[in-house]
This record gives sequence, C-alpha cells and structure tokens, in this order.
Amino acid sequence: MNPTLKSALIAFAAIAALSAGCAASAQTKAQTEAQTGATVDDPPGPLPDPSHVPVVLPKDIKCVGTVGVQQTCTLFGDPSKPGLYGVIYKWWPGHFSRPHFHDQDRFAYVISGTWWVSTSNVYDERTTYPVHAGTVSIDVKNTVHWDGARAGEKEPAVLELVGIGPVKTVQVDENGRPKAPR
Repeated sequence: MNPTLKSALIAFAAIAALSAGCAASAQTKAQTEAQTGATVDDPPGPLPDPSHVPVVLPKDIKCVGTVGVQQTCTLFGDPSKPGLYGVIYKWWPGHFSRPHFHDQDRFAYVISGTWWVSTSNVYDERTTYPVHAGTVSIDVKNTVHWDGARAGEKEPAVLELVGIGPVKTVQVDENGRPKAPR
C-alpha cells in the first residue's frame, strides 16, 4: 500500500472520528449559549488566505447524482485524474450499486448510517454485511464488491472514500467477468 495514501486514510479517519465525538460538544455549546444568551467563542476572524489554507464551504462542495438515491460529492482531487482524491458517497435506503471492481485500492470511512457491502458476484441483498459508522474499510483493487443502504434504514449511509486516481470502475457479470462498457 502506498505510504502516503495510508497516512492520508489514517488522518481522515481520525478527523472523522474526532468530528463525530465533537458533535456532543457542539450541542452542549449551543445549549449553553441558548441558556445564557452569551456566546462561548469570540466572533470569527476573516476567511484564511486561500494560498495558505484553502477552505471549501459546504455550499460549494460539488455533488452529482440524485438526492434520495445516491450522490457523490468531491472534497478534493478527482478520481478520474492522477493524484490523491477524496469523495463523500451518500447511499439512501433501498439503493445499491451492482457487482463491480475498481482498478485501484480505495479507502473508506463510514461517517454515518449503515453501509451494506457484499463481495458476491451475484446481486442479492441477503448477501450484504452491515458496516457501521466509525468503521474503516478498503476496496481492494480488482476484487468484486457492491454496496449501498438497505431499505428500512432510518438514514443514508454516508462514507468518505480516499484513493489515488485515475480509478476505473468495471461492472461484472454473475461469473465475475467484466461486462462490456455501455
């Protein structure tokens, strides 16, 4: 495994775990401010110089796909181009990919919800395994899998994927052989 990529995955998993733990702190802060009428923090300063610390606001994160089905949101880089990339996948309940593989390793951290994964060549939701928030997983290159969120879940499965591009996704038939591109 590429040491830079491994380090990036560890860093992103740590950041995501910290942000999940900080949600309770933010809630406590909000309750304190509501009760006292005072703000806990000083007002924010100016946006950092983007040549030193580029900041992408949530409203500016580009997403493709369909809300209520599946979306991919690019955080940095581009999976279709050379170099490190990071994306957020959102799988709404009842929606799955079909059996496929990638030609590069991809590293996933489940941010929220339950991500259901199978390594079967055959699409059958009974073969999926629940991967819960806080879990790290690897899509090992050239190995078949498929994933999504089962119907009945209360929230979408949201995961961050980090990898080195370009990465290709290849759909497979029930024997695990690549299908002809559409």
